[in-house]
Amino acid sequence: MGSGAGKLGRAERLPMLFLFLLLLFCPALCEQIRYRIPEEMPKGSVVGNLATDLGFSVQELPTRKLRVSSEKPYFTVSAERGELLVSSRLDREEICGKNPACALEFEAVAENPLNFYHVNVEIEDINDHTPTFTQNSFELQISESAQPGTRFILEVAEDADTGLNSLQKYKLSLNPSFSLIIKEKQDGSKYPELALEKTLDREQQSYHRLVLTALDGGDPPLSGTTELRIQVTDANDNPPVFNRDVYRVSLRENVPPGTTVLQVSATDQDEGINSEITYSFYRTVQIFGLNSKSGEITTQKKLDFEETKEYSMIVEGRDGGGLVAQCTVEINIQDENDNSPEVTFHSLLEMILENAVPGTLIALIKIHDQDSGENGEVNCQLQGEVPFKIISSSKNSYKLVTDGTLDREQTPEYNVTITATDRGKPPLSSSISVILHISDVNDNAPVFHQASYLVSVAENNPPGASIAQVCASDPDLGLNGQVSYSIMASDLEPLALASYVSVSAQSGVVFAQRAFDYEQLRAFELTLQARDQGSPALSANVSLRVLVGDRNDNAPRVLYPALGPDGSALFDMVPRAAEPGYLVTKVVAVDADSGHNAWLSYHVLQASEPGLFSLGLRTGEVRTERALGDRDAARQRLLVAVRDGGQPPLSATVTLHLVFANSLQEVLPDITDRPVPSDPQAELQFYLVVALALISVLFLLAMILAIALRLRRSSSPAAWSCFQPGLCVKSGPVVPPNYSEGTLPYSYNLCVAHTGKTEFNFLKCSEQLSSGQDILCGDSSAALFPLCNSSESTSHPELVSFIYVYSFSLPTQFSVFT
Repeated sequence: MGSGAGKLGRAERLPMLFLFLLLLFCPALCEQIRYRIPEEMPKGSVVGNLATDLGFSVQELPTRKLRVSSEKPYFTVSAERGELLVSSRLDREEICGKNPACALEFEAVAENPLNFYHVNVEIEDINDHTPTFTQNSFELQISESAQPGTRFILEVAEDADTGLNSLQKYKLSLNPSFSLIIKEKQDGSKYPELALEKTLDREQQSYHRLVLTALDGGDPPLSGTTELRIQVTDANDNPPVFNRDVYRVSLRENVPPGTTVLQVSATDQDEGINSEITYSFYRTVQIFGLNSKSGEITTQKKLDFEETKEYSMIVEGRDGGGLVAQCTVEINIQDENDNSPEVTFHSLLEMILENAVPGTLIALIKIHDQDSGENGEVNCQLQGEVPFKIISSSKNSYKLVTDGTLDREQTPEYNVTITATDRGKPPLSSSISVILHISDVNDNAPVFHQASYLVSVAENNPPGASIAQVCASDPDLGLNGQVSYSIMASDLEPLALASYVSVSAQSGVVFAQRAFDYEQLRAFELTLQARDQGSPALSANVSLRVLVGDRNDNAPRVLYPALGPDGSALFDMVPRAAEPGYLVTKVVAVDADSGHNAWLSYHVLQASEPGLFSLGLRTGEVRTERALGDRDAARQRLLVAVRDGGQPPLSATVTLHLVFANSLQEVLPDITDRPVPSDPQAELQFYLVVALALISVLFLLAMILAIALRLRRSSSPAAWSCFQPGLCVKSGPVVPPNYSEGTLPYSYNLCVAHTGKTEFNFLKCSEQLSSGQDILCGDSSAALFPLCNSSESTSHPELVSFIYVYSFSLPTQFSVFT
């Protein structure tokens, strides 16, 4: 059987290839892939290479995931080679019954992208069923008075195969009294009749045994047998005769039980008991009932066209003498629209991208209606306004595809209802609903809640304080809707921007990084960006203008009159004959603040002669209030305060010296007579200079005295060579002899530095210095270098514990460094 399937597959390969080429070049044609195989192929047999017939390469198979979508798993697809394999038993008789054409239709599903391909596998019949009779033997009574030519309908054999493999003929074992006649029904099936060839004689032979054989048309043919047991009965001259050999009637399937189907009628020319006819079914029928007296046939159960479309029954009419006549009753069941269409989904996408283009395949829809004809013709449609549509794919198969733009933010899911309606009268329909979920893509940029932001911040704010918050929303989901904030641009300097403000990436809160100063920066503008986390990321910008508010943090500053070192203004001269209202001077002040904080007012805090002068509250003008009297002093003093309008107010003071005189000569003697104020700093400098001078004189006298005593005691003339001019100019320093005698308690070594050089040359002493011994080095600046102890001077003669350097800057300035 396997080799036969292979030959058949190869025989079908050429038309299948031609069909595949038609599918490539003519998309409008049917997309169905057809195969033809015999039934009862072993499990795992190859039907055909489905992947090749669909145009898939072997490399595509792992990604396309080719598979079979059907209600019953008759077939499967090899994942390695894409071959269509038999996965379960294929019994044509079980699948299609007596239908002459038997085909299995299913869909092959391929992913990436999702698509469906219709596959039709025709199942060919093989001769795997023998003709069988319902019984091994049948009893038949024939009267001896039966005339030659009388026919008797025999039991029909059943063969589940179709076509040539079905029942084709009957044979009867040889008997001179009987012959076999084969007749054909309207549907093409054959049934046997037994014909009497000569008159029977019960007295000679009362019992006959014949063998009836049924044969099919297979190769080799299969057969089944049954035994006919014929009993010859006593003579009954006239058998019953039906008025029809075949009764045909059509009956709707929806008739209730008990409905009369028809009535058979037979007559018998005999009289008496031999003419009384009793009707019965030749074989028991469960669906219908027969009245034995009247011959009326009625329904006993509910009929179903989808189960049985027609019934064929043999009715016998037997008279009282035992003679039997037979007729055939054929009942054709008419279909009624009593089955609603069934709608099922196959390979439904779980999530649909919202940017799916129109025409994207969503699911395959299968419609099945058990009715036939117009009652089984189904129209499928969508309910409501949804961006989807249904496309007819093949018979009873539809594709659900997108038919418009999807927007998850507006409609995250659709409740799609599909209604299938047949064409029956009245039409029947059924609906199925499915929820289609729309998955998110990053198609929405963040949107700020305001077109622009304007905030005011008072100066001197604490660093790190929150000054504003921007907020943007993104209707997308997940990372596509997660917004982060950043500063993109500003009218501040790029290097200074980070020291002024920062923004929280998560919350959009803007923080001040420093205290703002209204007098330095009154306003600045930022460009903030909100960016989502999608791929690719989308963003939006918004401007934030920050206005710095003024605080009263600057006191007024007096510009005029200019202040002297003691903080007092210079004198202003007023004519002695000044009239009331005479403008004496004007106090001019400024305030770095603005608004009320810079609104200045002028007030007199103290006056030598109250009422002599007036001060303008806002102008700062000093005017005479009255004329100068004889008792009024010539010199007047005014203490003026300048206040701003802040809360609390800040102020500055200035002292005005006003002198009443007609000329400058009158003013000068008055000024000269004033005691000059002592300068403590100058006195201190003076005392320091005098003290240093005295110390220096005493030091020089001591040095001269010590040197003179040592020279007087020394007998070597070389000791005086240090005072010779040529010796002092040598590059190397000279160490004079160590004089241990003298009036000083310590001995000294003299170190002479070259004139004009900035460094000292220290000489290493020839002998160990005693504790507390000093080295005296003379130069033009008269510096003294005492050593702390002899050990340090021996090992490091260049180190000095401390240095006194003094210099005079006559006549008044000097500096001392320690």
